[in-house]
Amino acid sequence: MRRYETIVILRPNSGEEEINRVIETTTQIISDNKGSIIELNKWGMKKLAYLIKKDTLGYYVYFDFAATPAAVTESERKYRIDDVVIKYMTIKTAAAITEEGVTEAIAAITARDATAAAEAEETEGDAESTTKDAATHKATATPKATATPEAAAATKAAATPEATATTEAAATAETSDKA
Repeated sequence: MRRYETIVILRPNSGEEEINRVIETTTQIISDNKGSIIELNKWGMKKLAYLIKKDTLGYYVYFDFAATPAAVTESERKYRIDDVVIKYMTIKTAAAITEEGVTEAIAAITARDATAAAEAEETEGDAESTTKDAATHKATATPKATATPEAAAATKAAATPEATATTEAAATAETSDKA
């Protein structure tokens, strides 16, 4: 067996059942030829770089699989016949792959997906806590002082060059403490 990657571009007006039919046909051909799917991704609708059969959009499907050359030939023959498929490309990524190599590749992809899901979940949690912190900060912030002659004098004194330099030095010190 060899390892291949195939990207199939389907017509943008094709429905979910047509997309699933093409995927099912491809997976059936691969399994009939004693191959196995390592990864299957529906990338979705994307803008094409140039017109292909008068279409500017296409629905992308990605297959990573291990199979015999006969399986690739048969799936490409089906793609040429099928009107839903507007373009496809298959590349050989490994000249030989064993069953152990296939299971290792599937395990690596599963681990990668689990890590990505955990990071996405963590990012969502961080975004929620940041939003809560901002809301808490707004609620506890002291209201602005009313304009009084004393406040105006304090603001004017803070605008002097010496006060500005001191404020900048303090800000730099705070930044280096955080790092």
